[in-house]
Amino acid sequence: MQKFDVIVIGSGPGGYVTAIRASQLGKTTAIIEKYPVLGGTCLNVGCIPSKALLDSSEKYHEAKTKFSKHGINTTGLTLDWAKMLSRKDRVIATNNSGIDYLMKKNKVAVFKGAASFISKNQIKIKGSKDDTIITGKNIIIATGSKPSSIKGVTLDKKRIITSTEALSLKKMPKELLVIGGGVIGLELGSVYARLGVKVKVIEFFDRILANFDTSISKEMTSSLKKLGIEFYLSHKVLSANPIVNKKSDKVEVVALDAHDKKITFLADYCLVAVGRKANTSGLDLDKVGIETNPQGFIKVDKSLKTSIDGVFAIGDVIGGVMLAHKAEEEGVYVMERLVGQLPHINYELIPNVVYTWPEVASIGLTEKQCLDQGLSIKVGNFPFSALGRARASDDIEGFVKMIADAKSDEVLGVHIVGARASDLIMEVAVAMEYKASAEDIARTCHAHPTFSEAIKEAALATWNNQPLHL
Repeated sequence: MQKFDVIVIGSGPGGYVTAIRASQLGKTTAIIEKYPVLGGTCLNVGCIPSKALLDSSEKYHEAKTKFSKHGINTTGLTLDWAKMLSRKDRVIATNNSGIDYLMKKNKVAVFKGAASFISKNQIKIKGSKDDTIITGKNIIIATGSKPSSIKGVTLDKKRIITSTEALSLKKMPKELLVIGGGVIGLELGSVYARLGVKVKVIEFFDRILANFDTSISKEMTSSLKKLGIEFYLSHKVLSANPIVNKKSDKVEVVALDAHDKKITFLADYCLVAVGRKANTSGLDLDKVGIETNPQGFIKVDKSLKTSIDGVFAIGDVIGGVMLAHKAEEEGVYVMERLVGQLPHINYELIPNVVYTWPEVASIGLTEKQCLDQGLSIKVGNFPFSALGRARASDDIEGFVKMIADAKSDEVLGVHIVGARASDLIMEVAVAMEYKASAEDIARTCHAHPTFSEAIKEAALATWNNQPLHL
């Protein structure tokens, strides 16, 4: 029986980063993955493939709608969906190979098969032929999450699909229904809308991106409507059923609007994007007494330890914001604490990003959260339309909104809709980690012309209400 200092169950970003850090800290390490390739949801059916299709579809959309403004003639432009999917698959394969390399480089033992607990230190790995048992002083559960559904909607993965199937549809649909106006629904909805598909989004709440600042919801609703996406807000879905006949296969979705009137929708596919649930099936957590909450997420304390000594859990499987970078930070945190270091994670400063175009990025408190907490605040805004770099590239949609404490001027939250928001947010992430004020950011020289100047201008608007270019 092989013995290790650390066993990591799951090879997504949280899992493989945990394994790398464990090895860097001198621990003998094993990682277990039940699927044929490493990388988990993110690399195989989540973050990476969706971004590949988002980038490809945006290039097509730009060629179709914007290139002529730049003097570029795109007469005869055509879409090769199969080739677009093929490129996406190559991106995935390259990343898979990269993870394989990192495991070898860091001398991490890789086991393929479904893991289950025998005891708090023993893990059984069910392989295609034989079972293997390995032992570890510490075990980290990083098995992630899987798509969930709602009452009345059964995922058949043929016509009523999850994000996984939406990334590999063999044939381009004419119409697509999306249940859920959150990050996943809007990203994949925008992919298909850019490629000419009629997309309708059905959302239970009265706005899309309900967890973001209300200003972002308003701006993105307007932006995505320009793509042709239709929004049905304050609608409660009652059922979704495939309709199979000789003429065509369709999906029928029935929902109640805000006035309790039944509305029926028909489309080629229905993408269900209403959240994700903990992926713990088959682990036999109850066999060793690892506790879960009523929603099925593994319970952990502040050190991310489960109810069993020596067993930890990180990432989606413990709930909270379900983001790859959050899982990575938690994995590093666990390993460094195990060797006596003093890492920290500021959960209030985990950036949240939506990779539509324009992009969305948010960090810290929303304006409503500040007011609900009774904080005295000041707010500054700067539109991309007033930014020279944005005008040069014709990316004038969006804004930067900054919120600071009215007395101390400490930045409490930043919310961006605009080009490269996913990259811009990191400037304020670093600043906020070190308790920077709006004045600190405003007095920092920013290169011209860049999109980052929008951050400086928003800081000026927040600090003294005197932006230079507005």
